[in-house]
Amino acid sequence: MSTVLITGCSSGFGLETARLFLDNGWNVIATMRTPRPEILPPSERLRVLTLDVTDPDSVHRAIAQAGDIDVLVNNAGFGAPSPIELTSLQTARSLLETNTLGTLMVTQAVLPQFRQRRAGVVINVSSSVTLKVLPIIGMYRASKAAVNALTESLALEVAPLGVRVHLVLPGRAPQTQFSENARAHMLGLDHEDYASTVQGFISSVRSDGPITHASDVAAAVWLAATDPTAPARIPAGADARQWMDEAQ
Repeated sequence: MSTVLITGCSSGFGLETARLFLDNGWNVIATMRTPRPEILPPSERLRVLTLDVTDPDSVHRAIAQAGDIDVLVNNAGFGAPSPIELTSLQTARSLLETNTLGTLMVTQAVLPQFRQRRAGVVINVSSSVTLKVLPIIGMYRASKAAVNALTESLALEVAPLGVRVHLVLPGRAPQTQFSENARAHMLGLDHEDYASTVQGFISSVRSDGPITHASDVAAAVWLAATDPTAPARIPAGADARQWMDEAQ
């Protein structure tokens, strides 16, 4: 029976992905900064572990507790909408430490067992905003664009070792807590020069049109995990597919 380890399972994409793998008979290691086992269905195939992707000790402890895994899903992340000029260095560091370096640290901790077995799959959840130039989320885009770059290079490095690497690129997901959590970091609405740009961005996010559901992301991760012929980049959601088509 195969085992998947997923980061950021407390809500949204990670939670839905954990449910999908459980429903399909996999062993699931769901990791969260603050474990909440009650949000997932009880199962002897489920383990909930503490993992803070910004803490090296937490990462290594969780991977040691996890034991052998077959698929790693780097999903943990957050957004911080703010004009570049107004983005604090603290926020920029937090974005990079969570979205980029967190992905790097967890991947580095898991790769040795994949190399030794000459098998394994790494799936990094990035974002479709890396496909299109947008205002207000420049630092978030940068953190995810860095994930794209390291993922693509990693794929070339480990393919000869029998390890597959994929990117999943979700679109706008208003039904998850991602946007709500990001609003806590929003800046610029009260700035005389940036307010109209920030308001325009908010309106575009709230506008009607295709969106991404958590189930879309879970399905894309499942495809990457189970289909050796899956593409290196997988858009998740109708809007993400549209943006990828426009970018090609």
